This record gives sequence, structure tokens and C-alpha cells, in this order.
Amino acid sequence: MSTMDRVRVELGARSYEILVGSGLLQRAGEQLAPLLKQPRVVIVTDDNVAPLHLATLEESLSKAAIDHLHTILPHGEHTKDFAHLERLVEQFLENKVERGTTLIALGGGVIGDITGFAASIVLRGVDFVQAPTTLLSQVDSSVGGKTGINSPHGKNLIGSFYQPRMVLTDIATLDTLPQREFLAGYAEIVKYGLINDPDFFSWLEQNGFALCAGDQALRQQAVVKACQAKAAIVGADEKEAGLRTLLNLGHTFAHALEAEAGYGDALIHGEAVAIGIRLAFDLSVRLKLCPAEDSDRVAHHFDAVGLPVKPGDIAGSHWTPQTLVGHMTHDKKVRDGKITFVLARGIGQAFLSAEVDMKELENSLRDAFSP
Repeated sequence: MSTMDRVRVELGARSYEILVGSGLLQRAGEQLAPLLKQPRVVIVTDDNVAPLHLATLEESLSKAAIDHLHTILPHGEHTKDFAHLERLVEQFLENKVERGTTLIALGGGVIGDITGFAASIVLRGVDFVQAPTTLLSQVDSSVGGKTGINSPHGKNLIGSFYQPRMVLTDIATLDTLPQREFLAGYAEIVKYGLINDPDFFSWLEQNGFALCAGDQALRQQAVVKACQAKAAIVGADEKEAGLRTLLNLGHTFAHALEAEAGYGDALIHGEAVAIGIRLAFDLSVRLKLCPAEDSDRVAHHFDAVGLPVKPGDIAGSHWTPQTLVGHMTHDKKVRDGKITFVLARGIGQAFLSAEVDMKELENSLRDAFSP
């Protein structure tokens, strides 16, 4: 049995723990039983994850005498819409979910986001637990209580802040994750070093290749470090009034790229984040805020592990700076018509700015699109 780490998200009466270790789905019943208001749960998962991990979770729940049902949604970003949300909520009601019933989100960020949002609105709120199975969801979306669905106007524009009761992070689920999906999650791990922990970024430069190649101890260490970083920020700024916005490093660019790509398989979220982080650093260099060598280090590290670093790295991309800026105007961080960017004075020195000249932004994007 591997060691299990615990990371606490401090939010007063709504505080909860993130459990990180290998084989946690096999122990889920014993971990969850003390938290449940009644011994009954509904598992939400998708058609990719269900064949891999649903039986393990259900067996663990049965051993703990926890009654369980499940519902399986289609995989992919397109599931995060009103139609699937309605279907999910109606299934809960058909199955006579009560206020004491707990939902379990078994899957990646899509499943976690839509399940959490459904939990926040069905019967005016029921408990839910995150059981993230992708690296991206383990280090980012499962922690902090952001839930929601997408709109044709942009990503995650409809949702709520609603905290889980627990996060069960089973590192073993990463063994079944396609390498492309793993690398997408790795981009979010790197983000934490770039925001305010240059030593962690240096550690990733030394260990990232082995981590991505499958070193279990390094993977657990990196996931715990990322969760600690996010937990500290969420505890200080739960609803993104200031400090938490730094977690969006690269995301204003990334969401614009994803919208232009149609939220399809041509560009998945973590890849967009890697490109977006590079674009944020390049813009910071253009604005004479950041040393060029720091931007080069970021690009070199992403490239070394196999992540894209500029829009042209995505097959079939025909985007322009103008169209991307148009998407950015729908970003959640727009205030009084101004786009708030997360920029950097260097590695580990991220900060917020709503004073970016749009011409400078377009010129920086134009440079990024050049061969």
C-alpha cells in the first residue's frame, strides 16, 4: 500500500481534505463513509472512464455498505452544456436523490465541473465528492469549488462556486491516461511554479521528463505540491476577488484559442494553457516587464516534454490575432470593458494587469503566429 498524503483546503466550516495516493479508489468507501449524511451516493462518470475505474469504485462502496447508482455521460468538452446538465439533473430526480445523498464525480475536469454544478442546484444543493482521474483535474479543476458549463460565448461562463466535501486523488488512474492527456495536465503543474514558486519550476526542469515518463514517486510529489499551492490560494481568496485570479495565468489566451478551435480534439485544454502561458510571457517581454530569457526557459521546458508552445503548433489552425482578441472580450475577467491579464515580471513573479494596450497585444500575437 502506497503512502497517502493529505492536503487541507481551509475554508472555515466548509474546509475539506484532498487525499493523494495510489489505490485510493479501492479504499474510497472507508474514506467516504464518515462524511456521508446517508449511506447512498450517485456516481457520475463518462464513457471513457467507466470501463476503467467504475467497477473499482463501486466495489469499494459496496464493501463499506454504501448504496450506489451511477450515470454515464459522453466524454469530451461538448458534454459541458445545458442539454447534458438538464439530463443529469432529471436523472437525479428520477432516482429520488435526497438532500442527504452525495454525488461522486469520477472523471476529468468535464465530469467534475458539470457534476459540481448539478450538485449546487439540485434540491438547492447536495454534497459532492471529486474523484479526479486525469492529471489536469487532479492538480486544478477538482480543487477550489469552481463548477460550471460552457456557452457559445465562451468557456465556463455559467456556473457557481461550490466546494466538494472531499477530493480523492488516486495517482494510479494516471497509468491509464493517454500521454497527450497527461501532458495537458502537466502544463497546469508548471503554472504553479511560474506564478510564485521559482524553486518549484526549477525542480520541474530537473524532474519533469522523468515525471512525464512515469515515475510514480515524482508524480505524487508534484500533485501534492500543486494541490498545496492551489489550496493556499483558494483559502485566501475563494471567489476570485483578487489573488486567485493569478491561477488564470495563460488562461485568457487559452480560452480564446479553445473557443476558436471549437472545443474539439484539435486542441485540448492543457495544450491551450501551455500556449497561453507562453503568450503571456511573450507579451510581458514585449511590454518590457519580463526578461526574454525567462520566456525562453518556459518555452524550452514545455517543448522538451512535448507540449505545444505557439498557435502554429496546432494542426489546422487558421486563427488571427483579431479573432482571438474578440474571444478575449467575453472572458470572465473583463472589467469595465477591459481585459485583465495575468502577466509576469519573471518566473515566479506573476501579477494582474488591466492596462494592456490592445495594439501591443495584437502585435505580440502577430509575432506568435509568424513562422
